[in-house]
Amino acid sequence: MIVPAQTVPLLRQTPRNLGRKNGAGESLSNRAYQQIRDEILSGELSIGDVLSRRRLAKRLNMSFVPITEALKCLETEGLVESLPRIGTRIRIPSEQDIRDSYVIREALEPQAARLCAQNITAEEKEQLRTSARHLDELHKMCALEPEDSRFLFSVRTCHMQFHMRITELARCPGLGRAIDKEQILLFNWLYGMFAHRHTRPEEFHTTLAEALCSGDALVAEAAMRAHVRYGLDQVLERLGNHDGEASWRLKGNNFEKNGKKPENGLRRRGT
Repeated sequence: MIVPAQTVPLLRQTPRNLGRKNGAGESLSNRAYQQIRDEILSGELSIGDVLSRRRLAKRLNMSFVPITEALKCLETEGLVESLPRIGTRIRIPSEQDIRDSYVIREALEPQAARLCAQNITAEEKEQLRTSARHLDELHKMCALEPEDSRFLFSVRTCHMQFHMRITELARCPGLGRAIDKEQILLFNWLYGMFAHRHTRPEEFHTTLAEALCSGDALVAEAAMRAHVRYGLDQVLERLGNHDGEASWRLKGNNFEKNGKKPENGLRRRGT
């Protein structure tokens, strides 16, 4: 699958002060952080997977120190967690974690939609409509390539950029900082992966864009609220259908389908 030219890099920048820089000017800790983070967000590493520092260090060809620093940063961001007798693993959210994320997002993004509808220019309206149509087309392609994790990763990145663009159009930097600080789009991404939400209603984002371009703040707010709420029931339903924490591990990775032992620096309990 060819990644569309419009696909953009991840939103958040690699954290600063993550170790000494190598000859290319990038610290080993930064490189380890970005690699592990990308693998989490692409689905190559799944919710509940346990991370082995030894295997990560071997695979990334670096010592334990930068790996440890990278994992500490990912733990601060809430993407991984460290537990006794288990070690470090991709964080398993509780039902309350999921509900909290959706509540916070619903509190912030509809307000961004209101302000966007009031402040967006004619040129920006056309740009937003074009982005929305493009995003809807990408989601249709996801249904045809459900196992292409790197393509899904690029589409989800475009999705996050689309929503952050709406926040920028609200002309309220403080609101954008709040959304970024809470990382609500990031976690919504992860929970959506768990529910296998590869498909959405047709023109899902095109319809939202039209509401945002209507000039009516109330219409924009209502459309964003409905948009944000979509998918929560799917995520909670799937959570309710699982018994133990181990069952949170997403199925469908290549090593699981082929019956091979896990790669990519992970280990299972008891291995």
